[in-house]
Amino acid sequence: MENGVKDVTSRLVIQGGTPLRGSLTAQGAKNAALPVMASALLLKGRRLTLDRVPNLHDIHTMADLLRHLGVQIEFKGQRMTLDVPEDLQWETPSALVRKMRASSLVLGPLIARCGRAILPLPGGCAIGSRPMDFHLKGLAKMGASFDLVHGAVHAETPRLRPGRIYLDFPSVGATENLLMAAVLTEGETIIENAAREPEIVNLAETLRAMGAQVEGEGSGTLRVEGQKDLQDAEVRIIPDRIEASTYLLAGVITRGRVTVKDIVPDHIEALLSKLEEAGVGIQIQGDSVTVQAPDRWKGVSLKTLPYPGFPTDLQPQIMATLTLAEGTSVIHESVFDARFLHVGEFKRMGAKIELQGNTAVVTGVSELVGADVHASDLRAGAALVLLGLAARDETTIHELGHIWRGYEGLVEKLRALGANVVVLDASADDPRHR
Repeated sequence: MENGVKDVTSRLVIQGGTPLRGSLTAQGAKNAALPVMASALLLKGRRLTLDRVPNLHDIHTMADLLRHLGVQIEFKGQRMTLDVPEDLQWETPSALVRKMRASSLVLGPLIARCGRAILPLPGGCAIGSRPMDFHLKGLAKMGASFDLVHGAVHAETPRLRPGRIYLDFPSVGATENLLMAAVLTEGETIIENAAREPEIVNLAETLRAMGAQVEGEGSGTLRVEGQKDLQDAEVRIIPDRIEASTYLLAGVITRGRVTVKDIVPDHIEALLSKLEEAGVGIQIQGDSVTVQAPDRWKGVSLKTLPYPGFPTDLQPQIMATLTLAEGTSVIHESVFDARFLHVGEFKRMGAKIELQGNTAVVTGVSELVGADVHASDLRAGAALVLLGLAARDETTIHELGHIWRGYEGLVEKLRALGANVVVLDASADDPRHR
């Protein structure tokens, strides 16, 4: 275990069939913390302090990337301090960038600070093509020029210029990159058809805390008045709506009762609406949400969409839950073109799913059975955990490295809810011998 993060070669063994009961507190949002960390590059000889930062592989990867660029970082508990030097390195190492697609978030800040950047094409989960076209097209409109050399983007500009940028698709990453670049670009930049996710709002709040003039976050149109210099700032990362939703679905699929605290219920409205439609009992009290599962919930139909639509990052988990629903559910994936890779593993556990292009037809079954399965990506791994919790007998999940990228303290949280789960190192044979 390094930096408090579990070994990526381990596997998870679950004895299913126990209804989960109890409460837990949501972690800080990974997808908010990563761009906020990248935004530190905009500072010059200043400090950014963050609270509620989750201890995850992706967070450590971003921290290592920023350190390579010259940032000094301390990370203790949930608190992180980032001290940014007057001068930055502007070439990023492929070994780090290829681990995580969110590495692309340093591109906008580096161009704004240094006038140049070299970024190998990022890696990450295998969930389909997620090209950087939207990022590059927007930055090019601001005056940056790009060349692709040996699989790396070489960016350069004498000076970024303000203007009006329309995104053909409300890409979260492109919105974040353009927003950060605009903060140090003199004049007014307007980003239209911008992503509206809560993580964008958290980033805008961070930039304002630094002294930037940003408005319109959450509306689809961002207005930025560029500044020459920014100041020290301290911000808190928002709750992780995907992690919180995953545990609520764990309560449903195991026919239990689970409360997730310290979240923003409005951020998960799309999920709560579908659970209510399925017949799941829901209670909202302040910043807590409780689900009470019926003996059998009803099938529902949904389509993944950019926020405030149903999130693609919850599609595998809701599909897992609907495998035990009464009747038929139809799920249309409209955001990523290869996000049904988990279906084959679901079927190994007794799920009945038919694929028709980017649409999955799920026919509810009465029970699931344990199996040896492999996680194809972060959210698919979480969905397999849900299936294992509900299945009869034992389930072993391999490729856990994907899951550790997004869920802090997963095993401890599940055990606190009554789940029978154990993590085995690669060399371990039988979980009952531990």
